[in-house]
Amino acid sequence: MSAGDLEWRVEALCVAARPALVREIVDGWAMGRSGGRMRQANCVNPMPDPRGDALAAIVRGETFYEACGQTPLFRVPGIADEMDAELDLLGYGAEGQTVTLFNPLEAPTAENAGTVLLAGPENSWCAARARFGGDTARNDAAYRKMVKSIALPKIFAATHVGDSIASIAYGVVGDGLLVLESVATDAEFRGQGLARRTLQTVIAWSRSAGAQAACLQVEVENAPARALYASLGFRRRLYGYHYRRRPA
Repeated sequence: MSAGDLEWRVEALCVAARPALVREIVDGWAMGRSGGRMRQANCVNPMPDPRGDALAAIVRGETFYEACGQTPLFRVPGIADEMDAELDLLGYGAEGQTVTLFNPLEAPTAENAGTVLLAGPENSWCAARARFGGDTARNDAAYRKMVKSIALPKIFAATHVGDSIASIAYGVVGDGLLVLESVATDAEFRGQGLARRTLQTVIAWSRSAGAQAACLQVEVENAPARALYASLGFRRRLYGYHYRRRPA
């Protein structure tokens, strides 16, 4: 397998783990819409072999989002950055610089006491996620629809402190890979190793679900999260991406 093959396998899984509720594919460009504030589920994503020129895809994307009252948003991964130059000329701003990290899962990982695995996004798990991030009811509703629509094998983990959920994450497995998503810890309990316990439990589950390696995506500026992921074996950088948003 070439590096490009691995990168596109990972990219496909990451997109599938945060799917758009409405998705239209035209000439190798996928336009997604879900509502809420989830950028990856509300943007144009390139596919492995986009056809046609980038400017035409941008025009289609603008028309798609304008029709549903959303600001046009484009996601530009380093493995398919054809749109970047055109978006520069159109005055689009850049945001959300993110890195994709890879872990070959060479070392065994044990589940941790106090972390509960859930087959689906139960109300208590979703409520904790919304509370950690200060989400509005509208954004929370969009998020719940999105995670319920994930078609691949998935697991939701919650680590408790007393009777309260203090840390969460979910994992999706496909093509022999695990992707970790929505890793979050209550601000009151950060620095106590709860996110590590949560992730270790999801990784242990993924091995039984056929995962041989794992990946995740984290914003470049999130130094504490990147340090945690590196300590868990996510040290190989595959590619980065950023978003381009049309100015108001």
